[in-house]
Amino acid sequence: MAASEQSLSRLVIPAEKKTRHRAGPVLMGIVVFVVLAAAAALFFRTRETERRPIPSAPLVSAPAPKAGDVLLTVSGYIVPRERIELSPRFMATVKWIGVKKGDVVKKGDVIVLLEDAEYRARVLEIQGRLALAEANLTNAEVNLQRQLALDRAKVESPRALDEARRARDVAAAEITIAKGQLALAQTYLDWCTIRAPINGTILERLVDANELVTPQSFGGGRGPSTAFVSMADLNDLQIEVDVNEADLSKVRLNQRCRITPEAYPDKKYGGYVAEIAPEANRSKGTLQIKVQVEKPDSFLTPELTAKVEFLAESP
Repeated sequence: MAASEQSLSRLVIPAEKKTRHRAGPVLMGIVVFVVLAAAAALFFRTRETERRPIPSAPLVSAPAPKAGDVLLTVSGYIVPRERIELSPRFMATVKWIGVKKGDVVKKGDVIVLLEDAEYRARVLEIQGRLALAEANLTNAEVNLQRQLALDRAKVESPRALDEARRARDVAAAEITIAKGQLALAQTYLDWCTIRAPINGTILERLVDANELVTPQSFGGGRGPSTAFVSMADLNDLQIEVDVNEADLSKVRLNQRCRITPEAYPDKKYGGYVAEIAPEANRSKGTLQIKVQVEKPDSFLTPELTAKVEFLAESP
């Protein structure tokens, strides 16, 4: 019995241990309460701050650009306004070429001669046909007058008069045909002489004497040439630039510009927007602009780069 009481006494929790375990949950509750109170205070303070209006800074508008201010600067290439390549109208052989790269020519100057012996012979042949047709017409007119006289005298039948009229009409038609053939042969003969269409400078010479030329390319790099020379008027130059679509609002037709060639930074030229392309480049997101150069000189060389400054005008 004593042993059983001792075992039960071991199972009883001492009073000091009961007090320690009872204090733990109370302390935990106090900590939780304090945390929740702090969170609630922080929440309400944040809401109050959000409700309070934030003072906005005063808006300052950018000053309007003055006349002559630079709105946009873009680099581009110097190009002739018109670049011309002179090509043959038919397959032929170059007999003579009288220009080289850099030569200055005037409108109407002969720069290339093609072999023309065949076309001269055609002209002579058709001139002979025309002379024969004119002789036949003269004879047909005389015969018709004779038949008219015989018809008035009731000597010949009306059929003979009809045949005379028909012969006269055929001779007249042969003259018209011969004149047309002569004009065509003369045109081909004239095409054998190549003249400068404008005042300008030879940019490139593409053929030599005795070389075959043709107006159509057959592919490959060793076939007949398709042009004699390329030329342009170097007193009529433009700057070709690509403007980003985000800057298009700063550009308009006839807008004044200032041009500076990259090779000569101390040179300044006046200009204006002469052309705005009607279609943009989708892949680059740009639009091509051409700026006409005023009073160009020898410092502006085609295909070199130049800087273009688009200027503001008075409001």
